[in-house]
Amino acid sequence: MKHVFITGAAGFIGSHICDLLLKKGYAVSGIDNFITGSKKNLAEALKNKNFQFLEWDTCEPIPEKKFKFFKKHKLFGVFHFACPASPVDFAKIPFEILAVDSLGTMRTVDLAMKYKARYIVASTSEIYGDPLEHPQKEDYWGNVNTIGPRACYDETKRFAEAYVSTAARGVMKGNKVGKQLNARIVRIFNTYGPRMRPNDGRVVPELLVQAMSGKPLTVHGEGKQTRSFCYVSDLVDGIVRLFESDFKQPCNIGNPTENTILEFAQAVNKAVGSSSPIQHLPAREDDPRRRCPDITRAKTHLGWSPKVGLDEGLRHTLEDFKKQLKVK
Repeated sequence: MKHVFITGAAGFIGSHICDLLLKKGYAVSGIDNFITGSKKNLAEALKNKNFQFLEWDTCEPIPEKKFKFFKKHKLFGVFHFACPASPVDFAKIPFEILAVDSLGTMRTVDLAMKYKARYIVASTSEIYGDPLEHPQKEDYWGNVNTIGPRACYDETKRFAEAYVSTAARGVMKGNKVGKQLNARIVRIFNTYGPRMRPNDGRVVPELLVQAMSGKPLTVHGEGKQTRSFCYVSDLVDGIVRLFESDFKQPCNIGNPTENTILEFAQAVNKAVGSSSPIQHLPAREDDPRRRCPDITRAKTHLGWSPKVGLDEGLRHTLEDFKKQLKVK
């Protein structure tokens, strides 16, 4: 069997990747330290004999001997997806974020290199910062505040890309290039769906929970800033396609349908059947004004494009939130 190792396995996106890979016949070893992940997210995966999980910090040496699949199947690939990704987390656990995408990246790259395994790292649209180019193509270098409140996330993701791409080029040894990492970089745009934390602080759970509670929908700034929301099943399909492909350049995976936050708030009210009013709050510092992926690379090289529309995605997400919050 093809054996893969996943960090952040109990997270929102990581757990969905586990489920898809198991469905495709992989053996999966996963770790998570539960800073933001939840064992509940692994309910389906834990039923599968080809899945093994260990509560572990990605920044610590990876305990290969604790996993049965390393001895049995060696290692085919590594998914480095451990990292809190909410503005709430940026303020509360910035050093943990900085560590997991620096030291954690180093440890997982070493693991992949040891077994000559392919490697994919979760990067983000945040590396484009408050973009001066629209929509954002992968060859755009970004407009990032290196000392702002989001820098713990933006900059550590940029570091992760730099580390991975350097390992992929290899280091010169005399007249020859040394070992090269078989690497892929996925730049993830705004994603939503079941298993998000209701208290996540990101716009989707924040507005959904407010609408479910009949509270005003809080919008930071004027609400004219845009986002492109991709449903999680579409996202993980694109991620796994990239992992299984031979495409080695950074690749945007996201939904190119752009909505203002005000438009999104209206869609949330419609999904919930709510008439909650809009309450404007001060704008967040360094909050991007426009965010929309150019997915030409994904279409061309992976044959991928999103399928789930916003109304359908919000309906599924709402059903999950009702279960999490025990709301009828």
